[in-house]
Amino acid sequence: MKKRIVALLSMALTAFSLVACGSAQNSQSDVDYIKNKGTLLVGITDFAPMDYKDSNGEWIGFDADLAKKVGQSLGVNVEFVEIDWDNKVLELNNKSIDVVWNGMTLTNEVTTSMECTNAYLNNAQVVVVPKENADQVKTVEDAQKLNFAVETGSAGEAAAVDNSFDYTSVTSQADAVMEVQAGTSGACIIDLLMAGAMIGEGTSYPDLTYTVELTTEEYGIGCRKGSDLAAYINAQLKEYYSDGSLMQTANEYGVQEAVIPQ
Repeated sequence: MKKRIVALLSMALTAFSLVACGSAQNSQSDVDYIKNKGTLLVGITDFAPMDYKDSNGEWIGFDADLAKKVGQSLGVNVEFVEIDWDNKVLELNNKSIDVVWNGMTLTNEVTTSMECTNAYLNNAQVVVVPKENADQVKTVEDAQKLNFAVETGSAGEAAAVDNSFDYTSVTSQADAVMEVQAGTSGACIIDLLMAGAMIGEGTSYPDLTYTVELTTEEYGIGCRKGSDLAAYINAQLKEYYSDGSLMQTANEYGVQEAVIPQ
């Protein structure tokens, strides 16, 4: 009997130990984890003016520059990792990245699967077409006659579904724009901020323009569910807004009108 009681107590203590260990791991500070490994892994796509490469192959942009500032405040290196946008939550949970910082729309799906920061930019999803066709695409009903290219897993794809558009999914918003330029798609749906930086006079796509605004939305930054990194970033963005450096960066990339006060 005594042996049986001892065995049962041993099993109970082992189970308790495993639960306690699991709880300790789940409650580990993400900020401390990042500081200890010395690197902040930032999940991005090629998305001007948020994250894109300069002539030297270095990642720059409004989001990229802010991420670098946060990395500096943490005392760690910042490494940008191009991800499949549709797998962003999986990448976070696998710790392939520490944060999704790429003009991410705060949808219900995003806010329930990630620990998100406060909104920091306003945005919209817009229809992009060749300038020569712009007069023919002024309403959603006009747009429903077109075939679209949209980034898989994006707010643009959600807008295409919501409006019953015929569409093909591509890897990135940049690819969606190239589809329209090449004539393989009649239109695409991209972020308004990207449209302002990427199409029209003075850009690489001067013959494209945007017409119908399908949605209005807000951008946020995504961390692992339960992570304390989101609160840390909120505090940093508030500091950058107060000292004027956030608006200085916004002016550099032409997104100053979209900034939400922190």
